[in-house]
Amino acid sequence: MLACARQFRHRQEDTKTVSEIRIEPDPHASESLKLVLADHLDMYNVGVTGFTEYSPVNLFLRDDGDEVQGGLLAAIWGGVMYIRVLWVARALRGKGHGQRLLAAAEQRAIERGCRHVFLDTFSFQAPDFYVKQGYEIYARADDWPVGHAHFFLRKALPSPP
Repeated sequence: MLACARQFRHRQEDTKTVSEIRIEPDPHASESLKLVLADHLDMYNVGVTGFTEYSPVNLFLRDDGDEVQGGLLAAIWGGVMYIRVLWVARALRGKGHGQRLLAAAEQRAIERGCRHVFLDTFSFQAPDFYVKQGYEIYARADDWPVGHAHFFLRKALPSPP
């Protein structure tokens, strides 16, 4: 009886009209609520592509006092690594730390069989730095944010040994 009730309820939910579903803004949505959306999209992506392996890449630069002075946040999925954040404290910039972080992340990507690395950056951040590291700009969106440009970069990786 319970299974029948669930099927009936499921059919009722499927027949809701657009007017019964509301858009609700929530500028302070919890991380767990936002994760509901991400999880559903991830399940869809896995179902369509068949790629089930996901691997976060979180690297941190720490000083002797264990304070974070920089780092890189990325994810590996679908044969590519996407770098979401690379940041180095102002006092440490220009000393090779960003280069070291990228190299370490790229090595992990190669070991996991990735073919490419993708990232994006703004004109006021570090597009030239990435180009010097072998990344190519494949797209540019002007006036994002207004008066600046948003660059999209990629780098082909060698096959693992």
